[in-house]
Amino acid sequence: MSIDDVIYVICLLACIGAGSYVKKISDEGQRKLVSTALGVIVVVIVSGLHSLHCFASLALGTASVLLVHPSKCHLVTFVVMFGYLVFFRLFDFYLGIPGHTNMIQMILTLKVSGIAFEKTAAWKRINAREEQDKKEDRDVNSESLVEITDYDVELQTLGAAEIVHYSFNYIGVLTGPYYRYRTYRDYFEMPFKTHAPSIEATLEKLKYAVFYCALYLTTNYLWPLDYALSDQFYNDRSFVYRLLYVWPTFFTFRARIYTGLTLSECVCTMAGFGAYPDESDPNNGEGPRKRYQHLKRDAEKHKYNFNTIVNTRVLDVERCWTFREGMKHWNVCVQYWLAVNVYKLFPSKKYRTGATLLCSAYWHGFRPGHYFCIMGAPFYVSLEDMWHKLVRKDATGTSRNVIDVLFWIFKWFAFSYLGEAFLLSSFGNIWRFYSSVYHIGYISWAAMIALGLYLTSQKKAAERRKKRAEEKAAGGDATSSLVDKEKSQ
Repeated sequence: MSIDDVIYVICLLACIGAGSYVKKISDEGQRKLVSTALGVIVVVIVSGLHSLHCFASLALGTASVLLVHPSKCHLVTFVVMFGYLVFFRLFDFYLGIPGHTNMIQMILTLKVSGIAFEKTAAWKRINAREEQDKKEDRDVNSESLVEITDYDVELQTLGAAEIVHYSFNYIGVLTGPYYRYRTYRDYFEMPFKTHAPSIEATLEKLKYAVFYCALYLTTNYLWPLDYALSDQFYNDRSFVYRLLYVWPTFFTFRARIYTGLTLSECVCTMAGFGAYPDESDPNNGEGPRKRYQHLKRDAEKHKYNFNTIVNTRVLDVERCWTFREGMKHWNVCVQYWLAVNVYKLFPSKKYRTGATLLCSAYWHGFRPGHYFCIMGAPFYVSLEDMWHKLVRKDATGTSRNVIDVLFWIFKWFAFSYLGEAFLLSSFGNIWRFYSSVYHIGYISWAAMIALGLYLTSQKKAAERRKKRAEEKAAGGDATSSLVDKEKSQ
């Protein structure tokens, strides 16, 4: 592990330890100040002078949220925060900013722009409700009223101090998870944190974190990524070895990511952050999807979960059969942000998927590997969907089990092959590796798409012939019946 990784893990463990202390602070204002102060300290320790980027971008983003009209503040804040990533990464290119500072800046970008999107959505709901109230002849039974909550109104009067507290809260400041401002507010206003099983949830997650870390250290020692950059790798190793090397290196990457994301979840659970009653139906990143304010009256009687702050559903990622399913379970809180603020709001339905993936790649960084990896996903998913309809959809029994296993193997090869580009990062390294394996991934996928299109066209032609034959037979039967009827008469 590098010195940056050691500092990062120490900071995460310190944040976990601070959770039990922070949760016991009775005064909500004091707890908020302590949480923000801890967050700022962590940012400065990890980033040093580079933390000035975080403060500068937060200042610009906050100004956009507060000073721009609510109808446009989401767009302006989005441009400001994502635009600052260009400036920030230019410094990274020339000065070598620590990698974990980049992660802090990435989460900060989502938080500040996310609160602007929330403010605009709330403003639109308030306006829509006001328009409904102005209609004196409105038929209450035929028109459903737009529901306005206290939270919608609060967002319109949000101050700079609250945005700063939310952005630099020590919970999630390093690696996430992303959570809405509403989740942050509920932590200080609702009693759920007191009754949630914080210690039990934290210990359970820590077990997994230790397991993932052990896997990472072991596989990184046996199959280091640096070896794939060496001349020996290309001169002394066979084509098969080089191709199969994508499996252990991407496994190492997953174990590393799982460790960091699970520890960041432990920061939340230890503080009771993101805990909601089961009855509120909390979703990853979003929080409760049902009314929950009334549940605080008898908070001690409910069962709680931490679904709101789950970063990645690890077991689902590993066990699911398809690439598409695996993507849904990966970094789900960030996916929630992308789905709500980019995918659903993008004006063109035809291009919204591409725009969302492009935004995701841009958010991850400007290196070619980010785009080779993320923008390559739709290419494989379209292939997978095609063959699912051809061979998997209607399969049953043993055939289905065999096909599922094959899909699972192909899923992990696709993840690993594309993920290798993410890890190698630069175009030169990526091209050298892919050339050494003769671009077999892309070529085989293109061939499978071509074959799939041919088989699909043949299947559709066969279905049309069958339909015409059935119609002809039905017509013949009708004619025979008519002739028989005439004869009987």
